[in-house]
This record gives sequence, C-alpha cells and structure tokens, in this order.
Amino acid sequence: MKNKAQVLNLSIAAICFALGFGVFITAQTRGGRAAQQTPAAAASGQWTHLGSDAAHTRYSPLNQINASNFESLVPAWTFNDPAVGTMTARATPVYVGGKLLSVAGPRRHVVSMDPATGKTLWTFVEPETARSKYSMRAAYGKGVAYTEVNGKGVVFISTPGFFLFALDAETGKPLANWGRPIGLKEFPQTGGVDLVQDLIRDWGPWEKLGKPYDANQGMPLEIGYVTSSSPPLVVNDVVIVGNSAEQGYNQTRKEMVPGDILAYDAKTGKFMWKFHVIPGPGEFGHNTWENDAWSWTGDVSSWAPMSADPQRGIVYIPTNGATVDFYGGFRPGDNLYGTSLIALDAKTGKRVWHYQMVKHDIWNYDTPTAPILMDVTVNGRRIPGVFQATKQAFLYAFNRQTGEPIWPIVERPVPQSKVPGEKLAATQPFPTKPAPYDLQGRTEQHLIDYTPEIKKRALDQATAGNHFAPLFNPPTHEAPGARICPGDTGGVNITGPPAADPVAGVIFITSHSGCGTALLVPGKTRDDPTQTGKTIVDWVRGGAAGAGEGGAATATATAAGARAAIAAARGRGAAAAAVPQTIDGLSIWKGPIGRITAIDLNTGEHLWVIPNGDASEQTQQAIKNHPLLQGVANVPTNPGRTGHASLMATSTLLFATGQGSDNMPYLFAVDKKTGARVGKVPIPGNSQYGMMTYMHQGKQYVVVQLPGRLHVLKLP
Repeated sequence: MKNKAQVLNLSIAAICFALGFGVFITAQTRGGRAAQQTPAAAASGQWTHLGSDAAHTRYSPLNQINASNFESLVPAWTFNDPAVGTMTARATPVYVGGKLLSVAGPRRHVVSMDPATGKTLWTFVEPETARSKYSMRAAYGKGVAYTEVNGKGVVFISTPGFFLFALDAETGKPLANWGRPIGLKEFPQTGGVDLVQDLIRDWGPWEKLGKPYDANQGMPLEIGYVTSSSPPLVVNDVVIVGNSAEQGYNQTRKEMVPGDILAYDAKTGKFMWKFHVIPGPGEFGHNTWENDAWSWTGDVSSWAPMSADPQRGIVYIPTNGATVDFYGGFRPGDNLYGTSLIALDAKTGKRVWHYQMVKHDIWNYDTPTAPILMDVTVNGRRIPGVFQATKQAFLYAFNRQTGEPIWPIVERPVPQSKVPGEKLAATQPFPTKPAPYDLQGRTEQHLIDYTPEIKKRALDQATAGNHFAPLFNPPTHEAPGARICPGDTGGVNITGPPAADPVAGVIFITSHSGCGTALLVPGKTRDDPTQTGKTIVDWVRGGAAGAGEGGAATATATAAGARAAIAAARGRGAAAAAVPQTIDGLSIWKGPIGRITAIDLNTGEHLWVIPNGDASEQTQQAIKNHPLLQGVANVPTNPGRTGHASLMATSTLLFATGQGSDNMPYLFAVDKKTGARVGKVPIPGNSQYGMMTYMHQGKQYVVVQLPGRLHVLKLP
C-alpha cells in the first residue's frame, strides 16, 4: 500500500497533468540553506569532464548568456571533419586550458579543436585490430578524460578495442614512459595499456583455455567480449576504467566475461586494482549467484558514465544487468552487483557501499546515466547526496558517503515469471520519495478522464486490449508477450542524461512514457553463431533488437513462425493487442508522452513538469477540435514529443533541445524556477544526448551535439 506522501504526490501529479502540464508544485522556501560550492574549474569557464565536473551535474556558473539575450544567439562554427568521419552524436567535449577535446568518427578518433573556430588541431586513433573491428560500441564513444600530470595536460581515452591511452594534450602524442608495451607492431610502445590483459588475468574461463594471449584478438569470443563506450574517469591521480559487453538484447549464449572495474596510476600507467562486479567465493554478494553462474557468465558492465567525489576519494559506478537481458534462468539469484550503484574507494578499489536497484534484472533496466552528486539540506540537515535516475522512472537518493537512503526505500512484492526455468526476486526496491517522474506500469489512474464518457471509453479499451500492466511485469513466452512500462528505453535513458543546479539543489530529468513488449522465444530460433559464448540459453527476446545503446526499440517484432507456433500452442492469438490505445485518435493515456521534470532535492518534491518540446500543430489542433472535448475546460493540448531532450543548466537558465510545433528543431531556454519557456533559437538538427558550454577569450559558447556534428552558438 502507498504511504500518504506517495498518494498525495501522485494525486497532485494527476491534477497537474489535467491542467496542462504546467507548474507542478510551488517550490518550498529554502531559507538559511548554505549554497553548494561551484568547482573552481567550472567557475573559470571550463568544462573539465564529460558531465562538466566530477559530480556530473552538467552545470556551469557562466551567465553571459541569459534570458534577455538568448534569442540573439548565432552560429559560431560547426565541426564535421571528413578526415576522421562524422562526429559521434553522444560525445560531449571537454574544455580545459584553452583546448576543446572530444572523440569523433566510426573508429573513435580523439580530436583537439580550436575553441573559437572548430578547426582540427590534432587527432589520434588506435590502430585497427580484430577486437576493435568487432566492437559494437565504436561509434558510441562519449568523450575523453583529462587531468594534469606533473603540470602538463594529459588526455585519456578507452578505445573500442579496449586499450587505454594517455596522450599529451598539446600534441596528441602518446606519453613517453607511461604504461607498458602492447605486443603489436602497429601500436606505440609507450603511452598505452592493454586493458583486456588485466581484465582476464586470474579469470577462470581464460585460464582453463590454456591458450597463449593474442593481443590482436584479445579474449576468444567463446568466453566473452569487452569494449568501451564511456570515457575513463580520473580521481586523485587514479584513472578508473569502465567497460561495455556485447549488447544483452542480442545475446543468445550464456558465457560472458564480467565487466570488472580497472584502475591505473595516472602518472605512470601502472595497474592499481580491479573490482569484481560478479563476486567470487569469499567476496560480499557471492551467495546471490546460484548454480555457479558467477564462474562462467558475466556482463554487469559499467557502460554508462561514472562520477566521483574527489574530496572523499570515492567513485560512483552505475552498472548493467547480467548476461542476456530478458531471461536469467541459467543465473538464479539476485545477481549482485547487476543493475546497481557501487561506491568504491578510488585509491584501493574497496567497496564503500552499494545499492542494487533491480534484483535479477530481466527487463533491460540497466542503469543508463551517470549518478549526480550535490549537497542538499533535508529537514535542516546538510547531506552529501548522490542521485541516480533510472529507466523505471525512479530517482534513487542516497547519502554519498554512507549509502544511507535520504528518504525511505521499501521492498514491495512484484509479479513472478511463468517462463519455465525462470525465478525472479519476490520483491523490488521502491523509493518513497521523490515521486516517480514518469508513468510506471499502466493502471486505471493513468487513463484520461476529462469527462465520464471519455473515462469509460478509455477504461473499456484498455481492458479489452489487455493494455494494463504493473511495474516490473516480467517477460513471457506466451503470445502476444508481456507489456513492460516503462520499456527498456525508459523513463530515462542514455539519450537524455539529467542535469542539475547544485547551488539550488534541483535536478532536471528528461524522460518519456514509452512501453515495450517482451515475447520470449526459444534461444535456438534466434541464435547467432558469430556472437560470444557457446551455450545457447533456453529463452531470448523474440525478433530483432532495437537501435541504440542500453535499450532495444519498443517493438514486438518476432520471428513470425516462432510467434505463430507459440500462439497456436497456447490457444491464443494477438487479437487483443490490436485493440487501439486511442479514442478516435485521442490517446487513452495521460501525458506528456515526453517530459522534463524539475525536482527540489532538499524537499524531494516535484517543482514543475513541462512537455519535451511541442507536439505538432496538427496534433494539437486535433486534440483541440476533438468531438469529445468540445466545451470541456482545461484539457492539455500539447503532449510534447516522445524521446529525450538534451539538457544543460547554467546559473541563469536550463537549456533544452526539442522540436517545435512546426516540426523544426530548436534550442529552448527554460526558467529553472517555473519551467516557463523564455526563448528559443533554431538548430540544424535534432539533438539527443547532451550539450556543454565554455568561456573562451571572453566569450561564452554553447555546444549542441547533433548526429554527425557539433553545432556551436555564441552571442553576436
């Protein structure tokens, strides 16, 4: 049963949506609260990390661009260097010491750009290997890490082939006397580390093979594969490296390497420590892996970006689920540290605390964005906070030093699987505060209810179409499949990281209300012999996986023969699923379908909710003119756009991308306190992932990430 605070929050949410998605709740007074300190680098106009700072706030204190002049922004330059290929759409540059640094192209070139013109100054790319050619994450690189070693700037890159390189920030050349020689003649003999060697050292499946190590191949595909997508993170002279495995929504075989976290000395490249994301005998959490699955299966990678608290010497690591996204019968147990937030001591790699947000994940609810760190004042007590947004539309809030939840998190029963061989956790953790920032499951409370007739028709259609579903509805082998809401694209996903204002203690979250369908089919009907592993699992998600990192498309595509056979065997068809989810074109579900939510993390209360961009003029007019809505007051007509906005906060504004009612892409300026839009400027493409800002030679620039290029704006 919900507690009173939850019921109140959800009721207010419903009222607010009915009033048109505007201001959600008035911000509470913050009298006497000490302002959080802005990092010195950010205060000087730099953007030193993928997420602006080690706390990954995506915040800058710059104020040259504000509401009064925002619409005066003009294009400054565009980066699209044919020598390296199109710009990686998810790569946020860093700006440090007058240098703009990022990655680009299908092979993830490191690129140094002139901050005033975008001209390429130098590039670096790893030599091609068999393992880099196999990488399914090569074009997903999100950027680089930067630090100073002995007073000189150093750029760190983890590559598609899973090597770590340290580059001179002035020249792009690998550092001398750093790392160790890589046993391939095309590679520089200094400035690099073969990460695979350290990952598989002392790992049972590798040792049992008894084969000599081949640096071109890395590890044999029969036992696993590893690559990277997010950059390393440097914390107090320690380079911490995450990783990414084969896409779990494509996997059909159960053998895989665990995505252990690796750390190196930033000054020398010397290996420092490795944290086992799948605990072995004697390690904390080993009992959550039954059937000896810990010894041969893997993933639990940290493909999303990390964040850190350098003052406390702690790095915060969000993780993926374990091998095979939608079936885990071969890996019984809760599967720690899958789909978790792990706090590690940066110097030693020892676990400080952890929290598992999804036990035995079979929903592809991998943790898709970096946790955000900022101090908040809750009930008069100053708390060092860490906040993790999730695909399931929960924001988990912890004391980042102790791991104690800021507000209670309760265990609640969840549906159990009917799939042969599958055994799920009986409960999952539900935060009691903040309230969810998007629809969870599909319930009667989510139906539109503008009039009694509309409510009845919506209820009839949802019931007839079997469109209702609880949160954590498990995948099924019975056609037409299980309805999963949010689907595996979120809620939140990597395509829309949150931003925050650490001075005010407010987080801004972009999300959408998508659902997915998971129909499991026998693994042998979808097996791909070119993939990793050797043992085919009993069940996998049917059909082709969707595009995009960290989530398949919300589709029910299956192998037609397998689906028909299953439907016939069960004496069922997919006719029920064909019942529309609209009433003569009017969605039966409350919106927005895509939204931006502001949450005051001093109180845990939502401040406001606005649509993500604007629905098309045609869509809005269709709602306004709908026969069932004539004469009905306060009907919201702008459900926004599905998908995620790119977000960035400054001292003056929230910047958000989105489409307008004319279907054109824009950069919007939003008032952080009210959610009111105070300006917009056109941009030459739809942006998903992020943006950044920097001050160069007295002028503030805004960099918007577009597919294939960077679009840079400035004041005239």
